[in-house]
Amino acid sequence: MREDEDESLAEWAARREQRRRPVGKLRAVRLADGQRVGAHVTPDEPRLIMRWDGYQWLPDAVVEDYAAAQRALYGVEGDGVVRSDGSTPGHPTPGLPTPGHPTPGRQDKAPGRHRKPS
Repeated sequence: MREDEDESLAEWAARREQRRRPVGKLRAVRLADGQRVGAHVTPDEPRLIMRWDGYQWLPDAVVEDYAAAQRALYGVEGDGVVRSDGSTPGHPTPGLPTPGHPTPGRQDKAPGRHRKPS
């Protein structure tokens, strides 16, 4: 049991919703038979793009290869520019590193701090 036995139903529902997979999330799976291997192992095989509807993964599209699957999953359009909302070029997608800018949480840490000084 939880330590906080007085948790309200609304608090529990909010905590549960944060853990759940978001509706509309996409994933790509290989269409080839056989054991599951990394997506990069067979980059020329077709992929099935599946969308999560809140209860199950449903087929959404079929793409020709690994590169096309990555473009579909991450919103990369034909010119290779990642767009945050699909219509505004030049704005980075939240969560992806921006070239020339430090990663959040790493500003005060020197690179290689795990090594002993000589």
